[in-house]
Amino acid sequence: MADALRAYGWIVTMWIRSTMVYRASFLMLTAGQFVVTALDFVAIFIMFAHTRELGGFTLPEVAFLYGTSSFALGVADLLIGSTERLGRRIRMGSLDVMLVRPVPAFIQVAGDEFALRRLGRITQATVVLVWSLFALDLDWTWDRVLLMPVMLVSGSVIFGAIFVLGASFQFAASDAAEVTNAFTYGGTFLTQYPPTIFAKELVRAATFVIPLAFVNWMPALHILGHADPLGLPKAFQFGSPVAALAIALVAALAWRAGIRSYRSTGS
Repeated sequence: MADALRAYGWIVTMWIRSTMVYRASFLMLTAGQFVVTALDFVAIFIMFAHTRELGGFTLPEVAFLYGTSSFALGVADLLIGSTERLGRRIRMGSLDVMLVRPVPAFIQVAGDEFALRRLGRITQATVVLVWSLFALDLDWTWDRVLLMPVMLVSGSVIFGAIFVLGASFQFAASDAAEVTNAFTYGGTFLTQYPPTIFAKELVRAATFVIPLAFVNWMPALHILGHADPLGLPKAFQFGSPVAALAIALVAALAWRAGIRSYRSTGS
């Protein structure tokens, strides 16, 4: 594990040094991603120009959901978002080169073309999250304080696992990156809004099928003091680490099965 992480660090460092050769380009791309992702929150802000609440949630509370969801996706996208391009490597046959190197293929795929510009999304999400924390009138008890970092880390792991699951699926369907995007970028769009505005069937699917609800919905219900729309036991609001571990294990098994079934392009 230590050797794999060290190799990942070398690969990431190589790409960062390559990026910094063109610093002006890096700054413009990062700023561009900051602005583009900020437009999502501008849409939310415009909604609240015409209403005081959305599904029982105020603007600072929705901003809290937005910030936590976008931050978790941003971290996962930064660290292993490159896995969504695995299908392209399979079609080109370049994955074969990675398999003969003395470094795990997953580490190489995750670190390949490391895009530091993705910090733009993380920075923008952090700004919104910090603003929401100052705007919210909450009693910051020890459990709420502890739940904040747990939620952000667990959410990042959940989105990361979905990236890996999507990559693993591409061993069978090499042109399926958009399927992954439906659950990563689509998942963060879903969790940026209160669960109370969605049908209960969708909320149940996001809780028990693909655990997107544990990215922020469940812990946020406890932090913000809202009732669970599904009426689930209180323990679910503290279940993000369990959900993250479970989907991470599924993703690891899926990757292992995919890499073992790989038979090259045949070209």
